[in-house]
Amino acid sequence: MDVLQLQRKLRYDGFLDDQFSQLQKLQDESSPDFVIEVVKMFFDDSEKLLNNMTRALGQVPVDFISLEICNLEIGKTCDDLPLFVVVLGLPELRMSVPHSVIIIIIERCVRCLQQLQNEYSLLKNNLQYLFRLQEQIQAAGGSIPTIE
Repeated sequence: MDVLQLQRKLRYDGFLDDQFSQLQKLQDESSPDFVIEVVKMFFDDSEKLLNNMTRALGQVPVDFISLEICNLEIGKTCDDLPLFVVVLGLPELRMSVPHSVIIIIIERCVRCLQQLQNEYSLLKNNLQYLFRLQEQIQAAGGSIPTIE
């Protein structure tokens, strides 16, 4: 495949935002792998946080405090989670919440985590594909267009 075909194939399809564009602008000849290194750190950190969230939800009782800390770090919010943490993180309040409500809360948190894991997986696959295309373009002697 020639450079023009590869460059046409390199479409961002809306899964990248302005932050990625800003990141690309920081990359130069002195740091040609800057974007890949930053994205790799993001993947590593995100995987740890998702694993910690899974572990917190799997504990009995659920560790809502750890779950909320991870949730804040990862930058995604399950709308009800902060309230759940306040209510269920304090033993004296947890005693007054019916067991059926706690089960519903846990189920919502599990669904939220599953959605977050799916979004993360999709982003990771898209970025890996993008980086492979960029490598092919550079190997063919072409340049990588930036996001505008």
